[in-house]
Amino acid sequence: MQRLSVLQVLPELNSGGVERGTLEIGAALVAGDHTSTVLSNGGRLVGQLEAEGSRHITLPVHRKSLGSLRLVPRLRRLLQDGYDIVHVRSRLPAWLIYLAWRGLPPATRPRLVSTVHGLYSVNAYSAVMTRGERVIAISACVRNYILENYPRTDPERIRLIHRGVDPQEFLRGYEPPIEWRDNFYEENPELENKVLLALPGRITRWKGQETFLRLIAQLNCDGETPVHGLLIGGAERKQQRFLRELKALAEGLGISDELTFLGHRADMREVLSQCRVTYNLSTHPEPFGRTMIEALSLGIPVVAWNYGGAAESVAELFPLGLVPPQNEGALAETTRTVLREPEVLPKPNTFLRATMQRATLAVYEELAASPR
Repeated sequence: MQRLSVLQVLPELNSGGVERGTLEIGAALVAGDHTSTVLSNGGRLVGQLEAEGSRHITLPVHRKSLGSLRLVPRLRRLLQDGYDIVHVRSRLPAWLIYLAWRGLPPATRPRLVSTVHGLYSVNAYSAVMTRGERVIAISACVRNYILENYPRTDPERIRLIHRGVDPQEFLRGYEPPIEWRDNFYEENPELENKVLLALPGRITRWKGQETFLRLIAQLNCDGETPVHGLLIGGAERKQQRFLRELKALAEGLGISDELTFLGHRADMREVLSQCRVTYNLSTHPEPFGRTMIEALSLGIPVVAWNYGGAAESVAELFPLGLVPPQNEGALAETTRTVLREPEVLPKPNTFLRATMQRATLAVYEELAASPR
């Protein structure tokens, strides 16, 4: 097997699915005795990346400014530093890398891989994500989006590689340590002995928090099974107004005492393990939805709108949880069904991190060995 030198490029290394996927591939490269380098503007995950054996290069490839074009000559020199593969994961850095890459002699430049992580707006700016010599789609939903909206993309260049989680980390039936439980319920005493329903996701209008609040109100109005809602995710500065709107809505619905805003959490596994049901209620299709897989891997039912990535993962592992999009009546009825039948649980998880890692490295190896 050829020993590869791979450069992954993304805006920053703070949090999110793109960032976590980058670290997971970096770790797999190191484990396979390849050389792993990541280029970004930095962030709180750099320490973990480097501790796991990858090298990090810091450049402001995140800055949405015409001034960023000044980085292109520097990036062109960087691409001549012995890399076999350059893998772009976001649109702005992808453009900077692409402009640098196409200016190099084809015989000497690294092979170009892109991952389409989202259902981006359809325009020339987004089209750069389809210009890789291999284009990785993180779900069938994303692959179909590419083929439908960028018909010039050769289907032979697209590789479908679902995201995945480690079943040993998100172990079915996982129980957190007693110390964690004691601290969690001491910090949130209103949650103890409650039926917890969770909506993970940062506070933003398209994540479906308003629908979730109406669901909590409807279920508690029924009185069949009193529930407590958890909103798990932080609110950036520009979302503070929306956060206030959500709190006002909760008060108007009379559920302020049945709702907890947990904010950003680094212990998602532990929090999800305490929940009876997890939701994905985004107002438009999400490309994959990693938290759905994390919950399903733990054995926690997921209820989600039947589109986007949910139509693949939830359909395979917990089809009972799929609901016609935006049908709040069906959402409440599906939740009641799940709560009435605690023995009905997701199937064992088939969306595995190791599978994603092997498939991605196989793309690198196949492309590096193919004719230019």
